[in-house]
Amino acid sequence: MRRILPAFPFLEATEGRRMTRHRLTDEQWELIADLFPPPAATGRPRTDRRLVVNGILWILESGSPWRDLPEEEFGPWETIYGLFNTWNATGLLDDILHRLQSARADAGKLDQKLWCVDGTIVRAHRCAAGGGKKGGRRSQRIMH
Repeated sequence: MRRILPAFPFLEATEGRRMTRHRLTDEQWELIADLFPPPAATGRPRTDRRLVVNGILWILESGSPWRDLPEEEFGPWETIYGLFNTWNATGLLDDILHRLQSARADAGKLDQKLWCVDGTIVRAHRCAAGGGKKGGRRSQRIMH
């Protein structure tokens, strides 16, 4: 069974193997594992980076708020959110994306002409388009 995640086409299950939704396969993890520095010898044990990446993918794919991240699967949402912000600011998420996309492109499984466009519609007040409010003041005429 093949399944392509809409926002992340590089997260496709391989033929004959079922992929758990919103999770990296072992092969995908091997591609990006070296991007993360080794854990420090002292201090608090850090959260498993694969688990963090999977939590970020869960949020991005589901569209849920950060507070709805299942804590029993991924840990505290604050940890995942904090690392997401840090990795986004340092460019690590871009590096992860490029590495996973490159692997798909090298295998000939990434359509370079396919792009996702957000079709979200945000309604605005009438006055945002210059229509003015009902019953409000009308523009005054300039008298010479």
